[in-house]
Amino acid sequence: MVQKIKVAILGYGNLGKGVELALRRTNDMELAAVFTRRDPASVHILTENVPVLPAAQAVSHKDEIDVMILCGGSATDLPEMGPQFAKDFCTVDSFDTHAKIPAYFEAVDQAAKAGGNVAIISVGWDPGLFSLNRIYAESVLPDGATYTFWGKGVSQGHSDAIRRVPGVKNAIQYTVPIEKAMEAVRSGAQPQLTTREKHLRECFVVAEEGADLSAIEQAIKTMPNYFDEYDTVIHFISEEQLKAEHAGMPHGGFVIRSGETGESGCKHVIEYALKLDSNPEFTSSVLVCYARAAYRMSKAGQTGAKSVFDVAPALLSEKSGEELRAHLL
Repeated sequence: MVQKIKVAILGYGNLGKGVELALRRTNDMELAAVFTRRDPASVHILTENVPVLPAAQAVSHKDEIDVMILCGGSATDLPEMGPQFAKDFCTVDSFDTHAKIPAYFEAVDQAAKAGGNVAIISVGWDPGLFSLNRIYAESVLPDGATYTFWGKGVSQGHSDAIRRVPGVKNAIQYTVPIEKAMEAVRSGAQPQLTTREKHLRECFVVAEEGADLSAIEQAIKTMPNYFDEYDTVIHFISEEQLKAEHAGMPHGGFVIRSGETGESGCKHVIEYALKLDSNPEFTSSVLVCYARAAYRMSKAGQTGAKSVFDVAPALLSEKSGEELRAHLL
């Protein structure tokens, strides 16, 4: 019997729950443990006979774990978790603050190399699958322009960032593409678009009793890397309304590259689209297949931080090279 890849989850929120569900659909991987910063007795998982343990005890179990999937938020959790856990584990995370990825990569790379581990950062659909589509399209059509549109959908990272604002009890944020901009891009016109011209950010916020609503609104709208470059609409609503009208987590988006080839300027448009019922469940499924890749890369002797650009597609699949060539090539 082939030994299964033993995967642990750090953090059992929406993303951690999604990872557990995704693992249940694999044949070559299994959940080894869930680590939490909450009281483990308060965390109830779906998989029987798998321990739920304090995050502080993770290192003492490292010999029982092949890959640790880090399911914290990008705003405050992963900048600390990423380098910390890459020293002792092969890791995969979904760090998605685009402007800070280079610095985050360097910090994780140093820790992973020191520990002899592989750490794949910024895994998901954007950054992640969309990043791959951007690099493929730009490589094929070097003379052109690339555009990425997100939504309409719930951004987990932006929602988490709002929830960290003082006075906010709960919140959810929708990223909304501006249709006029998308139509111009699809036409092949290659328009020059500002960040503000491509997307709107719509926030539904539950404030704590007595909180200063104007201060909350100002803090959100001026938040660097999240909202300061966008037109942002904020609605203050009740907790009941949030649960009734915004419980789902749909998302999606488009990567569009328009370019020209040849001396006569033949025009081409490449478009990749995603439509997701559940942002966290889909992101979790991407994390799980990159955990497989992290394990295989580590077994091959690689170390250090990696991005999706460094991972060969075949490493993501349960299928053998022979099966992939026979059925997918």
